[in-house]
Amino acid sequence: MELSQVTLEIFTKLEQKWLSHYETAKKTRILSIDGGGTTGIVAGAALVHLEDQIRLKTGDPHAQIADFFDIVAGTGIGAILAAMIAADDGSGRPLFTAREAVSAVADRNSELYKVKPAGMFRRRRRYSGASMDNVLRELLRRREDGKALTLKDTCKPLLVPCFDLKSSAPFVFSRADASESPSFNFELWKVCRATSATPGRFKPFSLSSVDGKTSCSAVDGGLVMNNPTAAAVTHVLHNKRDFPSVNGVEDLLVLSLGNGPLNGRKARGDVAAGCSSTSSVVVDIVLDGVSETIDQMLGNAFCWNRTDYVRIQANGFGGEGIVGPRRKEGEVEVLKERGVESLPFGGKRLLTETNGQRIESFVERLVASGKTSLPPSPCKESAVNPLANGR
Repeated sequence: MELSQVTLEIFTKLEQKWLSHYETAKKTRILSIDGGGTTGIVAGAALVHLEDQIRLKTGDPHAQIADFFDIVAGTGIGAILAAMIAADDGSGRPLFTAREAVSAVADRNSELYKVKPAGMFRRRRRYSGASMDNVLRELLRRREDGKALTLKDTCKPLLVPCFDLKSSAPFVFSRADASESPSFNFELWKVCRATSATPGRFKPFSLSSVDGKTSCSAVDGGLVMNNPTAAAVTHVLHNKRDFPSVNGVEDLLVLSLGNGPLNGRKARGDVAAGCSSTSSVVVDIVLDGVSETIDQMLGNAFCWNRTDYVRIQANGFGGEGIVGPRRKEGEVEVLKERGVESLPFGGKRLLTETNGQRIESFVERLVASGKTSLPPSPCKESAVNPLANGR
């Protein structure tokens, strides 16, 4: 009887120690980056400031975003940035810092979104798929041997949505699925290309998994998940293998980065007044609506602890067409703009904090909880354990 009592006390103390550790330690941290547009100025400014603040607060000049987030999600140009900061360089470190990723996208923007020569009867601007293919291939490959990186070759779990025309349903690329089967492992450059195939601007993009067993005819993931935050939250809540301690949104810490409104008030006003509009304008309005709807839903889900969900958006700033020196001015403007927060059950309120200050406050919580402790890329496990791929 005494032995049973001692055993009970030991297990009680161990349980208390484990729970107290979890209470003060890490929540599962999600970084989500919207699609929309071709410049990514809003998300780019936020990412650079985020990583700069992480380095400042930790005192580590080599700290990177992937060190402090458990999962990264992105759509469209947000997926390109997400893949670049999450891709594994072969040594377990991210392939790009935030500043390097944003600079690469800015420097090669005219190649990523190379305008096709307009035909006599073509009024809409279309982009060259071949030009984007070449840039993405160059960016998302191993520097040592030039080998194309796949979903498994990431430092942290990555989520990227698209819409599959073959099944008429959303298709979400994820490292979790890729690590389960090669039939769900795709080359990273193709994943980014798929989620960027905006109707009316690019042709649908066809791609297959590394073993050729799964195929997809993809168009822009923004049509269904321009703001992929909800997809990331749902993935974490239901993925008990990678996130066993998550039971609800109270276990999450979420940073969602917008990319500014795609259409100005005039374009929206013209549509509302019944004026004729191009399909690209309608698509942009749809993308904006999807992002705002997801933000509203998450604002409701986190209404009891609003500091666990932070949305960075530049509602008074449209970054399209801003290149060269003006881009730097635009990035500064984004961080100086006052933040906006969705209210439960509708509406928004203007905050006193700027976007830059909100990121700084968020980083304090990130750094206080320490670096993430998720396992490394599953491609490294397969190198030492041949059973990892089911063989």
